[in-house]
This record gives sequence, C-alpha cells and structure tokens, in this order.
Amino acid sequence: MRAEVLLSVGEVARRSGVAVSALHYYEAQGLLSSERSRGNQRRYRRPVLRRIAFIRAAQALGISLAEIAQALQQLPQQRTPTKADWTRLSSHWRASLDQRIAALQALRDQLQSCIGCGCLSLQACRLYNPNDSLAAQGPGARRLGAKQASE
Repeated sequence: MRAEVLLSVGEVARRSGVAVSALHYYEAQGLLSSERSRGNQRRYRRPVLRRIAFIRAAQALGISLAEIAQALQQLPQQRTPTKADWTRLSSHWRASLDQRIAALQALRDQLQSCIGCGCLSLQACRLYNPNDSLAAQGPGARRLGAKQASE
C-alpha cells in the first residue's frame, strides 16, 4: 500500500491561491488542520484543497469566517465538504444573504439622488445629521438602512 503524499504549506498556498499566512490563520481558527513532519513543518492532506475552496466560496458570498467555522464544525473529524454538504450548509446562509441584498438595494436607492447630482445637498440629504443629534441613539451611521418617518 502506497503512503499518502502530504503537501507542504507552500504547495497548498500555490495550489489554492491562498497566502501562507491565511492558511496559518485558518488553522488557528480551526478551519483547517495539518500534521507535522519530523522537522516540525506543516503538512496537509490533499483533501484540504477542497476545504479551502469551500471556505473561499463562502467568503465570496460575504460569509464571515466565524459562520464558516460554525458550518464546518457540523462535519465529523474535519471531513472534506461534499456537494451535498455545501447545499445543506449554504442553505442556512440564504436568509442572511437575502437581508443583506435588500439592505444594499435600499441603500443604493436612497443614495441615488446624491449620486445623481453629486452635491450632497444638506437641505435634501437623508443622511444629514445636524449638530450630531443622532449620537444619543448609539454609534455608527444611524440612518443608513433605516426607514424614514416621512416615507
């Protein structure tokens, strides 16, 4: 029986298109696992490439690493995700993605007049916050994504 060929961190980085530092970070976050050689160098099993592809696909959708880690924890013993796993795990992200899409579309529609004229008129701007009156409501942009009473 032939021994499994383990990949170096550099080989995994080259084949996956992910920086070595990102691989180390993924491992520290529990997204990946490696073995150590006699010289204490990281070595990865070939299926890690599919796991990285899963992580990158989820990130491309805007899914946080914490959410990805939570999804991958549902797989036994760091098993490589299958197509069925992707379908099942990604279905949980659909509602969140739909909410983000709706929020971005609303933001785009609210900003259209500002983009159209480019003046950011303080008389008509929905985002204008005279005298920082919204500070009492908490940090951040309070009006972005919020419906206005005048609508």
